[in-house]
Amino acid sequence: MISSEKTEESKLHRVIRNDLKKGGFRDTIRRDFSELKEFFLDDERRNRLKAMGRFRRWMYTIGWLLKALFLKLTPVRRILLIAALILLFLSREMVYSDDDVTIRFNWMIIPCFMMLFILMLELKDKLLAREELEAGRAIQLELMPERSPSVPGWSLWLYERTANEVCGDLVDFQSIDESRCRIALADVAGKGLKAALLSVKLQSTIRALSPENLSLGVLVSKVNKIFHRDSIRSMFASLLYIELRTDSNTVTLLNAGHFPPLILRGTTVEELPKGDPGIGIFPEMSYAEKSITLNPGDMMVIYSDGLTDAKNAAGEFYGTQRFVHILSTSPRRDAVTAGETIIRELENYVGDARVYDDISLAVIMRARE
Repeated sequence: MISSEKTEESKLHRVIRNDLKKGGFRDTIRRDFSELKEFFLDDERRNRLKAMGRFRRWMYTIGWLLKALFLKLTPVRRILLIAALILLFLSREMVYSDDDVTIRFNWMIIPCFMMLFILMLELKDKLLAREELEAGRAIQLELMPERSPSVPGWSLWLYERTANEVCGDLVDFQSIDESRCRIALADVAGKGLKAALLSVKLQSTIRALSPENLSLGVLVSKVNKIFHRDSIRSMFASLLYIELRTDSNTVTLLNAGHFPPLILRGTTVEELPKGDPGIGIFPEMSYAEKSITLNPGDMMVIYSDGLTDAKNAAGEFYGTQRFVHILSTSPRRDAVTAGETIIRELENYVGDARVYDDISLAVIMRARE
């Protein structure tokens, strides 16, 4: 028992020592405080703060954050916090003395323990939720395709990064038969667990219907009907669905409300026309297929808005213009090189700023002969 306690104490000392060695406390606290304001304060209050002087802005920020925190607590924890604050302000030192003994007791320790108890309860809730989200993320990772699937005549690179523990974006690959494969890239509206559950639902529906050997248009119409029937009315998804053939330069694609793909031919970047409405908006929809020819060395890039909407520490968007410039000037020996260059440039731009939206990317290149 003593040995176990010493081990735990040694572990605690080691953790604290490592925390102190990491440094960067000022930047971390500043970033965490910015995230607090982003989470707890709405747009109207953030705009009001910008118009205030420094002292007044600090006072209002602290007051609004404390109020938001108070309202997020459960009723019992709110009452406990009120009681703790009252005791904290009314606490006085109690002294008992006789001829031989003097005892001093400060009542402040009681509200401090009460607030620590509330903090531990909130931490317990967070850790339980995180465990469940991590389990969900593990399932999503199992369902993801390999980063660079092998398809004769084509070079592929598929990428997905979540903003939170689970992802509302979908990147999937299916081999239909020896000569055909399909790639799906979708973005469910919103983020977090709700979007992630619908993303998995969308993926399973597409995979279930693919073996029926339907055309892209008929398949996506069925997917739309099922998604509309089974999802929340305010939820929808954008989808790009693509079919490649090993014996052809032709790419067949269907765009349901997603960003139009970008086509690179040499140093020229071309944006394809917009597609049909997204998945789940209307119960009955017909979707049109399009065919694009990619000659050896030509490349198609598909992406979600999380890429172009990514922000740096100054709050500036990465943007479509910068993205297109990177595409037109970066080397692209194959899809892997091109995709890794895109993500590296994006990470350099964003730096330590938090990622607020899921990022998905698919690079499709007709292999050079």
